[in-house]
Amino acid sequence: MPVFYLSDKNIFPDPNLAEPDGLLAIGGDLSVERLLVAYASGIFPWYSQNTPILWWSLDPRMVLFPDELKISKSLRQTLRQHSFKISMDSCFEDVIKHCSSVPRPQKGTWLTKEMVDAYNRLHNAGFAHSVEVWDNNKLAGGLYGVSIGRAFFGESMFYLQRDASKVALYHLCKKLIYMDFQFIDAQQTTKHIMSLGAVKIPRKEYLQMLNKALEYSTLIGKWTD
Repeated sequence: MPVFYLSDKNIFPDPNLAEPDGLLAIGGDLSVERLLVAYASGIFPWYSQNTPILWWSLDPRMVLFPDELKISKSLRQTLRQHSFKISMDSCFEDVIKHCSSVPRPQKGTWLTKEMVDAYNRLHNAGFAHSVEVWDNNKLAGGLYGVSIGRAFFGESMFYLQRDASKVALYHLCKKLIYMDFQFIDAQQTTKHIMSLGAVKIPRKEYLQMLNKALEYSTLIGKWTD
């Protein structure tokens, strides 16, 4: 277990002091203020239903640069068909609800009700955003994450139809390139996100990138497609 236990103050230890597996601290809460401090420090919450809140800073870190998204032949064909409609921040609660029901290979990645409520609060405060993919006015897939400065912290995605979550990521990348965002923090290393172009970078390098991204003001409020 980590040696760091959080107090009522929104202060985190140096992320470089994390355990080898990335575990840094335990406890605290999921208030908007604490979550914003955490993300701005390169730290994120990740825990399961029956554990206290755990805070992580992984080394290496998984990052996707928006202009380096890999588009497969099948995805390119899907995009050319224009069969899906795209929106942003139109039904954040529905997106995160679907994300919370996706089966996960690791118990710790499950979105608890406490986490869902916390990200809904972040969305209402203008810091968390969703991308929705629609087919005939029915939600086919989507994703959500947190935006601070010019960094986007990707949290989760889901699909009910083939390629729908990838279509959401494609349109997110287009939006982030347009707004001059520097990277998407993918956090966890998975074969899926690596197949889409994400790369591992040392935590030290990640924190330097994050600090540069935070030199820009945060675009608070709802996004449009």
